[in-house]
Amino acid sequence: MPARRVIEIGPADQNSHKWRVPFTEDAFHSFIVHGGVAARNVFGEGSLFSPLLFGKFFDPADAFPLWEFESDALLSGLRNASKSTVDWSATNADYLLKAELPVGARKCDIDVCNLKEMVVEISGRWRGRETDTKDWKNGRWWEYGFARRLELPEDANWTKMEAYITDDISLEIRIPKNGSDIDLQQMQAV
Repeated sequence: MPARRVIEIGPADQNSHKWRVPFTEDAFHSFIVHGGVAARNVFGEGSLFSPLLFGKFFDPADAFPLWEFESDALLSGLRNASKSTVDWSATNADYLLKAELPVGARKCDIDVCNLKEMVVEISGRWRGRETDTKDWKNGRWWEYGFARRLELPEDANWTKMEAYITDDISLEIRIPKNGSDIDLQQMQAV
């Protein structure tokens, strides 16, 4: 049976300097060339943390409105080449994100937190890489860790969000929709 563990969802980090240094396309290409195998796995094609996941360069530290797009349409090229292990969907009751963690990310602690109530941040820090600054997210953060920030839909109930990792390989985040508890109770009564 797969080992599934709950990821505690933390509060937003109040550090106003976090993510101030943008991960530009030039910095990304340079880092991929010099960053080693783990960097190529984590930020590479098809990864949840790749700046190129959505077909064009997009800084993973900027919030992306994921659920405004159909995963099949946005990731069709990667899926056809069997390069994407990311999927998301919405039901009447909740929003769901599933992603295989890249090999380099499996050696890291994964954090999930709420930012500004309607943004979820998934981040991790490379093990063994120390930084002189107190918070690794203040500077060239991609040298010390990885991130993906996602904008939540208006009807997402972020206070009841749940996150899991299965076998240190798969990440799953489930965000109920507002009012879905009432809908579930009505469905069970019928």
